[in-house]
Amino acid sequence: MSVEEIEQAIRALSADEFTRIAERVHALEQERWDTELDRDASSGKLDFLIAEAQEDRRRGRLKDWPTPE
Repeated sequence: MSVEEIEQAIRALSADEFTRIAERVHALEQERWDTELDRDASSGKLDFLIAEAQEDRRRGRLKDWPTPE
C-alpha cells in the first residue's frame, strides 16, 4: 500500500476512527524516539551531555530548581 493510498484511507475515516489512528501513530512515533534515544545512550553518543553537566557542576554553574510556593 502506498503512502497516497494510506492517506486516502485516513481521509475516509470517521472522526472517532481518525482520533484513534492519530493516537496510535503518535504512540508509534514515541516508541521509535525512545528506541533511538536508548540506542544513542548505549553507544555513548550522549556521553558528552554527562561530561558537560559534570563540568558545569564543578565550575558552580548549576542552580537548584526553584521550589514551588
